[in-house]
Amino acid sequence: METTVRQYPVGWQVFSQIRANNLLYVDKTEYIYKMAHSAMKYCFLARPRRFGKTLLVSTMEEYFKGNKALFEGLYIGEHETAWEEYPVLRFDMSGFPDDSIESVKDAFDDLLYPYEEEYGRNEAEKTPGARFGGIIRRACKQTGKKVVVLIDEYDSPMLNVIHKPELLEGVRSVLREFYIRLKKSDHFLRFVFITGITKFSQLSIFSALNNIKNISMLPKYAGICGITKDELTTQMKPDIDALAAALGMSSEETLAELVEHYDGYHFTWPSPDVFNPYSLLNAFDDQTVDSYWFETSTPTFVVEMLRRYNVIPSELQEINCLKNDFNVPIEMADSYIPMLFQSGYLTIQDYDKERMLYTIGFPNKEVREGMLANLIKDYIPPTMAMASRYVCNDMRLALLANDINAALTHARDFIRKIPYTANTNVEGAYQQLLFSMFTIAGAKSYLEQRTDYGRADLLVKTRTHIYILELKMDKEPKDALEQIESKGYAEFFKDGKRKIVKVGVSIDSEKHNIKDWEIIAE
Repeated sequence: METTVRQYPVGWQVFSQIRANNLLYVDKTEYIYKMAHSAMKYCFLARPRRFGKTLLVSTMEEYFKGNKALFEGLYIGEHETAWEEYPVLRFDMSGFPDDSIESVKDAFDDLLYPYEEEYGRNEAEKTPGARFGGIIRRACKQTGKKVVVLIDEYDSPMLNVIHKPELLEGVRSVLREFYIRLKKSDHFLRFVFITGITKFSQLSIFSALNNIKNISMLPKYAGICGITKDELTTQMKPDIDALAAALGMSSEETLAELVEHYDGYHFTWPSPDVFNPYSLLNAFDDQTVDSYWFETSTPTFVVEMLRRYNVIPSELQEINCLKNDFNVPIEMADSYIPMLFQSGYLTIQDYDKERMLYTIGFPNKEVREGMLANLIKDYIPPTMAMASRYVCNDMRLALLANDINAALTHARDFIRKIPYTANTNVEGAYQQLLFSMFTIAGAKSYLEQRTDYGRADLLVKTRTHIYILELKMDKEPKDALEQIESKGYAEFFKDGKRKIVKVGVSIDSEKHNIKDWEIIAE
């Protein structure tokens, strides 16, 4: 059966251009319709980078400008009956510089000048905020319609200087003076929509705009950005079939690959499964499954922050916390968790309603492997970073062949090349290193997994096998196997689908390496 590859809007963020060029558009206009017809006047949405916020804002712009023809065949096109044209002020804050306060003010010049050309300027308005307020007033009076304000990536100027304390307060002050004009211009405003990655407690849109509605964690808006599994399997079914043909796989197998690599985002609970749209569209466009989002959307400061907090790789696999532990403004954060959650590196995996306790962790394989590939560098010299990628690929091939012996041989050979100064005699360091290597190799790995009678050192899960690894420093592999047996780990982790394999591993503290291992398959 022949399949047709559609045209995908990779790198396209302008709604009118996507529609004009007949590119794939996943219909999100129902969310816009509901917001526009609700009692909300000030609305805020937080989502990670490259998750479709800018396209959403662009779509809103065309809707409020009354461009009805662009919405033919979409939800709004079928439900809106009273098309009205409003003056729309749209600001993209993502391109702000980070070198000085003056350059930030200059960036505001670029944003405000086009609207001053359209609606005029009062020379008495000197600051960005005063000019902003003047534009709103004049736009309303000249058109006879209240103004729609759309601000995309409002927090980008702050994030750019978050690790530059000499600039942070100055940038905050300029932004505060700008955003406070929204409250002062309330009488002239029809609707305000603001997007960002995080929220800053001392910024005016939260301290001054006390009536702003934060929809970021409302279940009814859970799928407003990204691509839900339902949208993927209905609106994008032909794309799955085309990719399956290119990969030589069935559509069901291809969907499973896409789920494993790009699915798993939940920005609230309950929530539909949400796929990373940037990675998904790139995979369809390239006709392959690869890593896209992590490679292009990970600021250096994220990895630096993890190192500053001395985060070990296994800490990120499953974190139990309260809502305020990850949804707090990052200015008030005393851990790395809020930044990682709000930036998309961690997501909600489960929620205990009675205890009001969330479980958060990596959303998918792309993020999990990408993050651990960076953190593994803390356990090896920088010169071996590239070599680690090669050995992890060799381990991946070994696991695909269900050969845990070969995987451990590759790991031991690699560790042997690491200088002694980069090693430690602590058993936990080898746990973290092996955990990272197996994860980067494509397996789902878990450290210190609780059972009824103890904790298993390392659990490595593939599609066909569950490997239970117990590590012992300066002891024999049989001692580790005895613990696996006496604690009943095999029975506890049995899932009825995958084969259980017990692995006892001996660590040599003098040679700073894995000494030997013994394998028993059930």
